[in-house]
Amino acid sequence: MNNQEKQTARMIQATRTTQDRNSFRKMQKKKDRNIYTPIAIAFIIVIWFIAAHIINQPFIFPSIESVLGAVVDALRDLYVLRNIGITLRRVLTGVFYACLIGLPIGMFMGYSPRLLRTFAPFINSLRQVPIMAWVPLSIVWFGLGDGPTIFMIAFSGVFTIILNTIAGVQDISKDYYNAVRSMGANTFDVLKDVVVPGAMPGVITGVRLAIGMGWMSVI
Repeated sequence: MNNQEKQTARMIQATRTTQDRNSFRKMQKKKDRNIYTPIAIAFIIVIWFIAAHIINQPFIFPSIESVLGAVVDALRDLYVLRNIGITLRRVLTGVFYACLIGLPIGMFMGYSPRLLRTFAPFINSLRQVPIMAWVPLSIVWFGLGDGPTIFMIAFSGVFTIILNTIAGVQDISKDYYNAVRSMGANTFDVLKDVVVPGAMPGVITGVRLAIGMGWMSVI
């Protein structure tokens, strides 16, 4: 197995890992499992309440009631709300650019094994670079302000969108391709009527994960 084949295999493995995470999320959404989340939250609150009052050092371990009070006060502060709005705008803008770049790449790579083999080495190499390593370059490229932050958010989410989109396309049954081709559909029709609609579950999952990663990348 040469280096290009190894990179392609690594990309395919990454999409399968994404599918495993999707299966786990679907399992958590079952109705008979929803009761465990409130129980876990209540258990954490009780432990937090007891531990905070036993330690009795608010500076080191604040109580849950003081934290909730601070949250309520912060939500009443217009300065805090304004900055939350600025952060939300940056996150949504970064995710928008990530979708603009990641969706077409993921669609074509999932549809074409040749493109998957071609681009897999580059994408695998870039997504291994720690996100913080791009901070100096982002400042040089975009200067100070929103530019570097939006770039970091977009960069952190684009690979998640690509991998989930590839997984969504590869999950489409071959019967759909055979059906539209038997009716005389060309490549554009296949992409428009089969690939794009069929990949929507993977696309939605990728966008959701990208939004979460965008919040973690805000600096």
